[in-house]
Amino acid sequence: MWKPNQTGSGTGPQTPEPQRPNVPAAPAFEANPRPAAAPAAPSASSSGEQATIGKSLVIKGEVTGSESLYIDGKVEGSISLPGNRVTVGRNGQVSANISAREVVVLGKVRGNVNASDRVDIRSEGSLTGDVAAQRISIEDGAFFKGGIDIRKPGANEKASESRPTANSAAEKPVPVSV
Repeated sequence: MWKPNQTGSGTGPQTPEPQRPNVPAAPAFEANPRPAAAPAAPSASSSGEQATIGKSLVIKGEVTGSESLYIDGKVEGSISLPGNRVTVGRNGQVSANISAREVVVLGKVRGNVNASDRVDIRSEGSLTGDVAAQRISIEDGAFFKGGIDIRKPGANEKASESRPTANSAAEKPVPVSV
């Protein structure tokens, strides 16, 4: 507010007005890093980028790349983003096998999920298919139908290279009732 003690009171209100457009302009350019500034900051640090498939987009085919992906539209086919995160948004509908470092499900997924680190199925999420990951989290209210294969850290490369070994026979799937 205006105070009579300040000098240049006529220019005081004008100075904040040019600064206000600059403040909203910076967050508009930082729209992509914002989701990475959440707890995902360490996970997105390798690529630093996140692509988005919007609500009205439909993709049929193979999705590959080297950056994280947020899906709010429809994807049919396969998704392979090793070392990155795939997030299926609330409006997202995926009919594909997903291979990534981390998979977060807020929408609907039909297909097998292979994550080198973790799979999160949030309360409004739905996943129908088998899951292979080191860690899995299924929130109350989430829907999951399929099998779970929990892999030990460091065993991902060994398990994918040669399945029929003595060690893989010792690692039996853990039954989970949800």
